[in-house]
Amino acid sequence: MSRRRSITIMLHRDGDLESRSIRLPLWLARVIVIGSGTVLVFVVLGTIIFAPIARTAARVPGLTSEVARLEAENEMVHDLASRLEQAEAQYDQVRTMLGGDVVPVRGRASSDDLVAHALLARTPLDSGLYEEVPSVPRHWPLSEPGVVTRGTVRAGSGREAHSGIDIAVPLGTPIRAAGGGVVLGAGQDPEYGLFVLIGHPEGYESMYGHASRLLVEADDSVRAGQVIAMSGSTGRSTAPHLHFEILHEGQSVDPRSLVREES
Repeated sequence: MSRRRSITIMLHRDGDLESRSIRLPLWLARVIVIGSGTVLVFVVLGTIIFAPIARTAARVPGLTSEVARLEAENEMVHDLASRLEQAEAQYDQVRTMLGGDVVPVRGRASSDDLVAHALLARTPLDSGLYEEVPSVPRHWPLSEPGVVTRGTVRAGSGREAHSGIDIAVPLGTPIRAAGGGVVLGAGQDPEYGLFVLIGHPEGYESMYGHASRLLVEADDSVRAGQVIAMSGSTGRSTAPHLHFEILHEGQSVDPRSLVREES
């Protein structure tokens, strides 16, 4: 008759004279070892799997706060967009009251005529006052009457900043260079539509926006009084007008501090 195999575990407490022994069947010892290993594996897997979940759960309060902040900022953006639309509507009303929408329309230029080579419109009566050499922008950019519907508003004044002045004129009115110089840029801009930027001596630049047709190109030399574009309503505009801007050493200045309307 064969004896069943077993495992004996000896237990001895420090200071005791006798030891205790526990005899376990071999199959039970194997069950205990396998069970302990299985439990250990599950503990390790649980730690690996659930640790990221626990970290994510810990971040939930912060993410909730971030979502709330983004929602608040989104509401502010919508509010600012609404105010901008209201301001544009009020601007349109003021332009209409001042005559910006009652000037005769001369007909729109075709898309093929947006850029053309330089030409001169009729010669102004005061053409003798224009310089033949590069000069500081001191001349009114139009030879026909116009209505200044918006002036220069500097940043930090509590109102929407506006560099330069807006002059309501009929569509197709000749726009003249306020001084002699070199065309630094001529093209399309989302804000100012078709525009011309001229560089002048002494660090001055002049910009003419919302044109319907350009008559000069970049790097062209222009003299004071030369027709460089035709007025229009391109870009961010609600009615035909000229946006006229002067910069000195990169800083915007009020054009009316250098230029006066010529009668």
